[in-house]
Amino acid sequence: MKKLYKQDKPRFIIGLILIILIYSSYYIFFAENPDAGAIPRKLRHVIKLGTTIVVYVIGSIHLGKLKDQWMAALWHIIHISGLGAIFIIGGYDWLISESTLRLKLLAQSIQEMLISPMLYLAMGLLNRSLNKGKA
Repeated sequence: MKKLYKQDKPRFIIGLILIILIYSSYYIFFAENPDAGAIPRKLRHVIKLGTTIVVYVIGSIHLGKLKDQWMAALWHIIHISGLGAIFIIGGYDWLISESTLRLKLLAQSIQEMLISPMLYLAMGLLNRSLNKGKA
């Protein structure tokens, strides 16, 4: 059985670096940018969703190649559930009425969790601690 921190270490680190770069770029150029308020609301939704999907794809590619398939399965479950919730809130916002502040904050919190490198890193650390006994 391949271990994450032996043969798979470079793959994991590359995935982590890519997610950190996307996360940082998102916050520097979009979320914390004072000019981002001038972007139309629907385009902001597309940017947020696109960022989340890119992080999901990177994690899927890098975790999906590992022998420990539970990591990829957990990654998919967390992201698909989170994206489903975001789609429901976004669909309501786009098609019915502008969302309440609480719904917006919920969607932002879910999106933050999904794009944060901490989820990817936590999965790697959990895998490492679980495989320590096998080594």
